[in-house]
Amino acid sequence: MSLRYKKAGSGKPLVLMHTIRTQLEYFDKIVPILAQHFTVYTVDLPGHGYASIDTYATYDEPYFRGAVVSFIEKLDLRDVTLVGESIGAVLALTVASTLPDRVKGVVASNPHDYDRRYGDGVRRGNLFANIAIGSYAVPLFGAVNAALENRLFLRWVLSGGFYDKGNLPRDLLSEFDRVGRRRGYRYVERKTFVGWRSWSWARAHYKDIKAPVTIIYGDHDWSTPEDRRRNAVDLPKARLLTLQQTGHFATLERPRQVADIIVGGNERIAAAAA
Repeated sequence: MSLRYKKAGSGKPLVLMHTIRTQLEYFDKIVPILAQHFTVYTVDLPGHGYASIDTYATYDEPYFRGAVVSFIEKLDLRDVTLVGESIGAVLALTVASTLPDRVKGVVASNPHDYDRRYGDGVRRGNLFANIAIGSYAVPLFGAVNAALENRLFLRWVLSGGFYDKGNLPRDLLSEFDRVGRRRGYRYVERKTFVGWRSWSWARAHYKDIKAPVTIIYGDHDWSTPEDRRRNAVDLPKARLLTLQQTGHFATLERPRQVADIIVGGNERIAAAAA
């Protein structure tokens, strides 16, 4: 497996992990802000963006987690702050539980750890996403939809994750569309959805996290109040914050606010350590 990553800034390391069906460019708005305070590593998760594609891999949560753990260990990163959105938020939490001696803080934005059926969260976005992603659960229809997917199709699905649909950048959408045409990419996309149970099961690792945790939810995120209460129970010491007029893709809708939370959390950790 090979992962593409970019590095910016200086200071203690911070690793950013994106959502399903996106890539490291997802964080282009927030990296310049964070790079003033951290050495920022943005990573293409396995099979996403320009990472290598293995058409025999499982692409479930343990597989993604193992890749991120290997990335951190290979670069020998220490005192790491892990930040993720959606499945990236789940990985920030589970990687922290796996590497307690290397991780000093976690910011998990809209963790996607609550599915009760195939593509549950994405299907809550809008009617089109419910029909499109729901059909992926049926091999024949899923294959047809994957073959038909284009820029317009992708925009309709992704728009369900925004409070303000205009916050999906056109150039970023074009990049997602272009990357989605890579050979084997549809396999990765489908297998990641097929592994939906693993993202919910991952919550069993939350109890092992030693580092301070901040959880961010958009007030219009796909998660339900009950989903959020479960994480409050599983992470009783976590700081829970809500961003108003914000959907699932909080980093794209509110980059400055998310960055301020990340930087502010790091400053509190440093003050406590002193």
